[in-house]
Amino acid sequence: MLAVSLLLSGCGLALRLGYNQGPSLALSWLDGYAEFDDAQTLRVRAALDEWFAWHRRTQLPDYADVLARARSELQGSATAERMCAWSHDLRARFDTAIEHAVPAMAEIMPTLSARQIASIEKRYAAKNDEYRDDFLQRDPAKRKKVATQREIERAEEFYGRLDDAQRAFVVRAIAESPWDGDMAYAERLRRQQDMLSVVRRLAASRASPLEAEAEIRGYLRRIERSPHEPYQRYLGRLVDYNCVYAAALHNLTTTEQRQKAAKKLKGYEDELRALAGESPS
Repeated sequence: MLAVSLLLSGCGLALRLGYNQGPSLALSWLDGYAEFDDAQTLRVRAALDEWFAWHRRTQLPDYADVLARARSELQGSATAERMCAWSHDLRARFDTAIEHAVPAMAEIMPTLSARQIASIEKRYAAKNDEYRDDFLQRDPAKRKKVATQREIERAEEFYGRLDDAQRAFVVRAIAESPWDGDMAYAERLRRQQDMLSVVRRLAASRASPLEAEAEIRGYLRRIERSPHEPYQRYLGRLVDYNCVYAAALHNLTTTEQRQKAAKKLKGYEDELRALAGESPS
């Protein structure tokens, strides 16, 4: 439930305006990596228009239903098993959205030039610098302090202000968490290099759409389950811990905090239903 709220963070009006501008915003974001030429820009924009139309029509009503179910559960206690079930449900919806984009990705990726692939690599490097600044502070005490504050802010975005006992719980939970920033960063680098290798192969061979789709789906499977087994074992421990943590934090919240969270989800739900029923501006 917390993950759903964070995915939809921001006021309802911003959500509506942002979604209606989604194709343009997504194109700008992608172009920041690949620096598309004119022909590619037209193809990418057409693909994004189609994806957002499909997503609005088929996915937003489902997301609204998810929020309605979350609201119905908010007033009761939570279990780690239920939190993990929510995580699985959200992942399935993410996978559905990505799968619908695969054919368009397979059409565009083989057309990228060496210069454009170098641009993607350069953008990755810049984003990695930001990641290290945000998550990999050299001083362990500072890293823990930043992680704790980030988690408190996430929880308060959903439930409202935490009291002292709740904050103390978050501090302990972060201290005991198996989260390993260096392990996560190494996997991030592996995925980036994997993606660059895929794009280079597709571009070098001018792969057909079917060949490109197969390569892309292989890459997505390696995201779903990393070929680096130590990371995969670590991820399993982290997911299990986070399910326990999320349930325990929820069970510490007050009736007022749960009502605040329910009201927030209701606002998002209403916005999603409105978006699903309106034409893009």
